Amino acid sequence: MSEELSIDGLSEDLKKKGIHPSYHRLKILEYLMQNKTHPTADMIYKELSKEIPPLSKTTVYNSLKLFLKRGIIQELTIEEKEVRYDADTRPHAHFKCTECGNVIDMAIEPPTLNPERVVEGHKVTECHLYLKGVCKNCLKNPKK
Repeated sequence: MSEELSIDGLSEDLKKKGIHPSYHRLKILEYLMQNKTHPTADMIYKELSKEIPPLSKTTVYNSLKLFLKRGIIQELTIEEKEVRYDADTRPHAHFKCTECGNVIDMAIEPPTLNPERVVEGHKVTECHLYLKGVCKNCLKNPKK
């Protein structure tokens, strides 16, 4: 995915992946590119519906599903019932704070960088590294 955040740049990125760049898709992708918070679909809907009143949750979910299928974003499931999304598809780790719930990119590469690598006769198709703990902000300002 290009780092170009203009609507024209994002539109070209979608076209290259065979996706029609509708207004809603562009706004959803722009939100993911600008907000490195690893939001859930509901978080994306809540924020964008303020700016785009006719936006539906179905449109958000369908757009995210299409982006995933075409490799534009990645899905994170750090907690069992919480799916988050990341526009950075490069191999990297994620840290989730158990106090504030924020998910942060970590400059640690997952152990298997080549997803097509064969490990002991098994074919690896994905590799994720998730860390949990207390972030530096929560350590500085503990809840009372």
